[in-house]
Amino acid sequence: MMASVVRKRSGKIANGERGQALLELWPVVTLLLILAFGVIDLGRAIWQVQVMTGLTREGSNLASRNTSLADSATAVVSDGAVLNLNGKNASGNGYGKVIITSVQNIGGTCIITGQYSTGTLAAQSKIGTYSASPPATGVLPTPCTASSTTYTIPPLNGTVYVTEVFSAYSPITPLGAFINFTMPPILYDVAYF
Repeated sequence: MMASVVRKRSGKIANGERGQALLELWPVVTLLLILAFGVIDLGRAIWQVQVMTGLTREGSNLASRNTSLADSATAVVSDGAVLNLNGKNASGNGYGKVIITSVQNIGGTCIITGQYSTGTLAAQSKIGTYSASPPATGVLPTPCTASSTTYTIPPLNGTVYVTEVFSAYSPITPLGAFINFTMPPILYDVAYF
């Protein structure tokens, strides 16, 4: 007799149980969407930084092998076509910028001896700005020894080439607005050779 009762109930779902299942599903679906959107946006940001890392290394490597700063920057922009570093969006804002700088150690003082910049993003070099005229004493030149090391970088009368890549980043999911979190709007990477 008990088997027949079980058989009858298993074929039907009570009306109240349908609403309960929906209420239990809602938080799970919300959590899964947040997780999926987070993976998508964070994955895109990590991918973009990895591309930028390769581009900065390429630019500094080219410049250190006697390629002109302009040709090195042009090669970086060309190889970084996937990031559209020379492009602009519909509102006229740029997508990226490449700055290649040569820094020379002259008598224990680092001086920027050349710089080339290309791209449409409004970004300034974090290394410094090149001035064709000699800088005033104590204004631009800085000691070349890093504070945490005893090494002189670059070596006396040597040159180091610095490539900086700036790239605009905008998430493609609504996650940032939903959880009140935003990624940085401009990603940055640098390489020294």
